[in-house]
Parts: sequence; C-alpha cells; structure tokens
Amino acid sequence: MRDFTTHTYRLLLKSALDAGYKALMVEDYVRGKFREGEKIFILRQDADRMPFNALKMAKLQHDMGVRSTYYFRVLESYHEPVMRGIVDLGHELGYHYEDVSLCGGDLMRAYDSFRKNLELFRSFYPVVTICMHGSPMSKFDNRILWKKFNYRDDGIIAEPYFDIDFSRVLYITDTGRAWNRTAVSVRDKVQSDYHFNFQSTPDIASRFTAGSLPLHIMHNVHPHRWNDNYLLWMRELVFQNIKNSVKYFISRS
Repeated sequence: MRDFTTHTYRLLLKSALDAGYKALMVEDYVRGKFREGEKIFILRQDADRMPFNALKMAKLQHDMGVRSTYYFRVLESYHEPVMRGIVDLGHELGYHYEDVSLCGGDLMRAYDSFRKNLELFRSFYPVVTICMHGSPMSKFDNRILWKKFNYRDDGIIAEPYFDIDFSRVLYITDTGRAWNRTAVSVRDKVQSDYHFNFQSTPDIASRFTAGSLPLHIMHNVHPHRWNDNYLLWMRELVFQNIKNSVKYFISRS
C-alpha cells in the first residue's frame, strides 16, 4: 500500500473513530470540551504550502463528520478562497506564524508583523489559537517572540507547543514525511514520556485497532505531503528526502 495518500489518511482517521476516539479541534481541546476518561484525537493540519491539498483534506474530514484545526502561513499557503472554504466546512483556522524568521530576529518588528497578520487571519475566522512554523532553514526559532511578548494579550488562548501537556498527550507528526522522525525535525518535536516507533500510517491505524495508544493524542499532518496523483506523490517523496538530508545536519549543528 502506497503511504501518504487520501486512502491511507482515511484509513487512519476511520481506525481512530472506530476505536472510540473523539476528534477535536485544538480550540475545543484547550477549552476542555471533553469528559474525563474520554478518548481524544486532536486533529491539527499545518498548511505549509499547496493550499488546495488542505482544502481536499478538510472536505474528507467533513465527509467523515469531524472538524480539525488548520494553521496557515502568511506566505506559501495563504489563499483566501481556500481558507474561507475550510472555515465554511466548520474547521478552525489558526495562524502558522513565522514572523521572527521573516524579520531577521528583530522581535519588535516581528511582533508588529504578528499582530498585523493575526488581524488579517481574523477577517476569515475569530482566531484564538496559533502555532509556530518551524522555519528549519532559519537560525531563529519563532517561539522566542514570546520571551518578550505575551500572545494572550492579543486574545490567543493557546499555542500547542506551550499549552498542550505532552506528558499526557501523545504527539504524532508527519514532519520529514515519516512519523515522529526526530532526527530530521529541527523544531517540530516535544518533550514526552511516550515513545512509539511508528513505521507507517497503516501501522498507526493498527495501533488504534489494537487499543495500544494513550487516551489523548495530537495528530499533526502537513496536507501537501498527501497526494493520490503519482507524479505529485513522487515529487514530494524526492523533495522531502533531499530536505531531510539538509535538516539532519542542521539539527546537529
């Protein structure tokens, strides 16, 4: 089975739902819209580029009766009709901020940029959660903005890397076009007591079926990685393998 396709994503989501997990947006999880002991599957999409892939995934989720959180960048993925379409399907829209990197580490300029872009995103949706873009080729971690400023002053209730307790939430991410491949992840990783060696998307699905996963899970995917078209699928595979080689050395420098 070819991985990172619509088919394998649907298999994963169906397996989670069949195992009794309740799919939640980041906003709803942070607001505590679940019961004690309930199985929770937090759906998060980082739309880094190829915005129409994000819309396609949003439609699939809508057809399966679930809602997710979509974090869009202000650069490569920003696409007003797509973003409005995702909101119209009932999903949460958030800002995938990278202002520190874009402003060369100047925190004052970065905060002004952040607030300007946040208001732009709020013209589509009442944004209350944000998430940093890893900017792996930049020497700046976009999260350092919050050493000087407080996003709660701007009506933000959560940034997953700060406000999700990953000691009780398993974090699964497809960064590097693999699962929890920390060796090729510069910044998309968390401190956690959970250690799972997932080999593929069907492997994760089988863990849901077996009931071997924790009660609370955050699942982060990048829609541009998921393609049914073979040429697009192969292009992403080759591009990501090259990128992973670069990120491997960056993460160790």
